[in-house]
Amino acid sequence: MSKAQNMQGQGTSNPANIESALGHLLSKNASISYLSTAASRWSDFKAPMPGTVVNVATAYDVLETLPRTKWSAWMGYNISHWPKRYSDQLRGLNEVKFDHNDSTMTFGGGSIISEVMKVADANGAQIPLGNFNCVGVLGAILGGGIDHMMGLYGLSVDCLVTLDLNTAEGTLIKVDPHNEELWWALRGAGSNFCIANRGVWTGSLVFTEDRIEQIVAAINDLYLQVPMYLFLYFATSGAPDYTPTVIVSPFYAESASDGKSAFASILDIGPVVTGLQVYPYLQSNYANDALCGKGGRKPSYGAGLGQLVPETWRAIWNEYTEYVKNPAVGNSSVFVECYSFETAKKFHGSSSFYPFRLTVKYIALVNNQYTDASLDEAAEAFGTKVRDL
Repeated sequence: MSKAQNMQGQGTSNPANIESALGHLLSKNASISYLSTAASRWSDFKAPMPGTVVNVATAYDVLETLPRTKWSAWMGYNISHWPKRYSDQLRGLNEVKFDHNDSTMTFGGGSIISEVMKVADANGAQIPLGNFNCVGVLGAILGGGIDHMMGLYGLSVDCLVTLDLNTAEGTLIKVDPHNEELWWALRGAGSNFCIANRGVWTGSLVFTEDRIEQIVAAINDLYLQVPMYLFLYFATSGAPDYTPTVIVSPFYAESASDGKSAFASILDIGPVVTGLQVYPYLQSNYANDALCGKGGRKPSYGAGLGQLVPETWRAIWNEYTEYVKNPAVGNSSVFVECYSFETAKKFHGSSSFYPFRLTVKYIALVNNQYTDASLDEAAEAFGTKVRDL
């Protein structure tokens, strides 16, 4: 029986018993809290309410707190053991190192995207990680790793070299391509069954809503070269008016002049506002920082698409404008992410658990944002309806 297992029969709901059973097993920088708010969450929508939060500082802290029972991981941030009882906060595992000898990076299971990008940029490197600075790196990578740099470098899972893994059985192992089946499964589904410890041209184009069909048709016909990606947003102007707005954000990982040429079919439609410029690599995710705030209620819905149908996106716009007439949900948005999969397709479709590199071209998302729990039903109805469209 492991040390962690011994906790199960000692009245673990009592803080004194938890401290006695677990406290002396943890590293000196780890800590235990008995407030569920100790581990703040991106969304409070149907959030678990653990009675105990363990702020781990080393991989071995995770081993000591990991019972041999059902648990789940989300986006590399925290792990919940027995819903409403225990949660591990991984943010302490956020060390990031760059190795100049073999041009690799090593980062802990609590590292977030902005932290890894900062170290990569300081060493003259780029790495496909994800589009939101606040997201846990390993959780995003192990889900596949869709990123605006994937046209150049492929999916994030294609760039992994090795993983240190805490298994549900409470053991720490190292996994690489020599562990053929586990390596395949981790790269696309890893978060389901383990704990894994340059300038860019971009900006925003604002269009009037009567151009939606033209925009969607142009995106659908656009050949996304490897330095390219694009977002189409249905969002609002924010408080106090919450006016629905159509926004296109192109991204080009090389020169501005080449970017303008590559996205000419979008620019020729005639945006009413153009705000494009060259940003440093570290600022390439800044446009999404507004979506990173923790708390509130954010039930989200997504779908992978092979093509975009203009009439469908007109119907989505109509649903969206009706939904955000209620200012309480006015910060909600609908958007579609469009990436170049050319480099990702150089890997065989069955090379990892991630199954969509050969079939999905666009990723559509509904991002609800509000604070009033009485709006949950309306938000879920809106999200599922848009996803069904």
